[in-house]
Amino acid sequence: MKRDITYSPAYTLVPTYECFNRCSYCNFRIDPGKNQGMSREQAEEKLSKLKKSEVWEILILSGEVHPNSPERKSWFAKIYDFCALALGKGYLPHTNVGPLTRREMEQLKQVNVSMGLMLEQVTPFLAQGVHLYAPSKEIQLRKEQLELAGELKIPFTTGLLLGIGESQDDWWVTLETIAKIQQKWGHIQEVILQPYSPGEGESFSNSAFEINLMPELIEKASKILPPEITIQIPPNLIDDPQILLKCLEAGARDLGGIGPIDEVNPTYPHRCLSALSTLLECAGWRLLPRLPVYPQYYDWLPEHLSSSLQINNRKKSLKL
Repeated sequence: MKRDITYSPAYTLVPTYECFNRCSYCNFRIDPGKNQGMSREQAEEKLSKLKKSEVWEILILSGEVHPNSPERKSWFAKIYDFCALALGKGYLPHTNVGPLTRREMEQLKQVNVSMGLMLEQVTPFLAQGVHLYAPSKEIQLRKEQLELAGELKIPFTTGLLLGIGESQDDWWVTLETIAKIQQKWGHIQEVILQPYSPGEGESFSNSAFEINLMPELIEKASKILPPEITIQIPPNLIDDPQILLKCLEAGARDLGGIGPIDEVNPTYPHRCLSALSTLLECAGWRLLPRLPVYPQYYDWLPEHLSSSLQINNRKKSLKL
């Protein structure tokens, strides 16, 4: 009997790559004022071209605007508009755009089935390293965001970025922090374990995360995190098929959003789905699509989302 591994058929919309943070490992951002970003018309055109695809999730991924910037209001309005546009075309939005205010999260809950924010690492050491010029990566700020998402009953994804200057002990502390927040609110559906992978646009000079450490890390993470949290790994950042399979044996159960481009790691394309599925099938796994909201959180969605998006029909197709 084959064991199940899930993924989300996804497509990413980027309202803007401009970001006031300057994380030294980032291959995504550009400086503020360098680009006007994607227009609503461009977003609508991209979504219209997806009609015949099997995409379910629209990931809204954006660079960040400073909370006190005069551009913050228009930036947030564009994010909300992109979510509403995706909903109107029958897709399920998932937004990850950095720390948000309570009011902003309350508004986005009305047009998202789930949201996310990487905790990365809770060690303060990184504030003098890769996060020296990234004020929104302040640990307490991001922890508060996870707490707020729980309070507002928003199905949430978070995770660790591995190999950015932290120690192994920091991994366990970060995982324990997530576990404690989950025990309080019960809203975290996935934890991503993302290995740092060098790209072309960064100033960070470290070598790639030692990928051989992933299976052992996953095994220990499975013991620290509550069992209802799914451990997710990005298959395009684990190029050795045998290591990928060992990660699954160790407890990883989801491969995240798979689409044409990984906007955060653009130099690491995904394997084609058929090749990935064949690799897994030969090792006794079955690759299945999933929604960006997990079944245990369907009741948390505002009524207009679950009814207008025909989630019941999608559940039937997934045999959930």
